[in-house]
Amino acid sequence: MLGAFETDLQLYVAEMAPRRLFVHAGVVGWRGQAILIPGRSFTGKTTLVAALVKAGATYYSDEYAVLDARGRVHPYARPLGIREHGALQRATKYPVSTFGGRAGSKPLPVGLVIVSKYKAGARWRPRQLSPGKGVLALLGHTISARRQPEVALRTLRQFVSRAPVLKGVRGEVEQVVDFVVKTLGTDERFFLTSGNCML
Repeated sequence: MLGAFETDLQLYVAEMAPRRLFVHAGVVGWRGQAILIPGRSFTGKTTLVAALVKAGATYYSDEYAVLDARGRVHPYARPLGIREHGALQRATKYPVSTFGGRAGSKPLPVGLVIVSKYKAGARWRPRQLSPGKGVLALLGHTISARRQPEVALRTLRQFVSRAPVLKGVRGEVEQVVDFVVKTLGTDERFFLTSGNCML
């Protein structure tokens, strides 16, 4: 009962927050920029967030990306909820220190959005979405999009015009972690050509 109350309370805050936009997403910081991983429950976003933290990313959230009017992401660093015994089981909460990481403390600009869903045996070969399709992909995970569509669109456009939105199915998390490390490990900028991230 308490777990259901906590979930409902978080959803209410996300829906009614007057100066923040809540997007259902995991978030990590990497070299001064935020990586957003939007997705509903059971799509593997917490697993990916934990793997990125183990690889050196700074933890921001595994539940909501909290955005201000400038499109910056603020920390929402609650303990990570890991489902260890199947997707239908209750998640066990772990502090980020369990994964050898630390939580962020200041807002970050969005540098990358990864729209992905786990599929056993899949190969991570993302395609870059246009800014318009990127906004639509994020709107589907934005809690107050129906109540405040103008605010949602204005906030998302703040960063989608400059931050790549990549979409694709993935297999094991190591594929995506390796991609992030190789692509962002030496430069804070993305060089994009033909829909693929390249150094």
